[in-house]
Amino acid sequence: MEKNINSKKLVQRMLFRLYTILLEVELFFLRLIGLLPFHCLRRFFYRTSGMKIGKGSTIHMYASFYNPSNIKIGEDTIIGEKAVLDGRDKLLIENHVDIASEVMIYNSEHDINDKNFAATFEPVIIEDYVFIGPRSIILPGVKIKKGAVIGAGAVVTRDVEEFSIVGGVPAKVIGERSLKDPSYKLGRAAWFR
Repeated sequence: MEKNINSKKLVQRMLFRLYTILLEVELFFLRLIGLLPFHCLRRFFYRTSGMKIGKGSTIHMYASFYNPSNIKIGEDTIIGEKAVLDGRDKLLIENHVDIASEVMIYNSEHDINDKNFAATFEPVIIEDYVFIGPRSIILPGVKIKKGAVIGAGAVVTRDVEEFSIVGGVPAKVIGERSLKDPSYKLGRAAWFR
């Protein structure tokens, strides 16, 4: 706390604190919305919060968000139960992406070498036809290119090339996807998930 603070700085801090509180209330509301077992209602409220969700895409129950207005999801994409989607920087999830349950995608982290432990921000981009296995973690600044597969429980710390299969902690290439020209549709999501 500064001892000598001018009125302009004080007002700025108060407004920022108020903004932070309102954002936390919005995120809590969205978490409650995530309990509703109806895709159409959840999509409505998620879109109202500023999230862009393409045609035929769905987010299953119990999802958590940080700043949803920076999250853009393409068409025919399915996000599994209990996913964490971080919108503190740009999060782009393109078309026909299958994200399994309990996947965490972050685009903000603390700088452990900063004397104030300050947050850093970098966008995350997930291209078409990517599959991300259950309980995987995608860290800030990562680009997962078209058709890549992320194995269950992997921690992705750097870009993943097209049609690569990665796994482990940290994720490393463990194979290559033989399907090089995907054109499938993921289809309809389960009704009450």
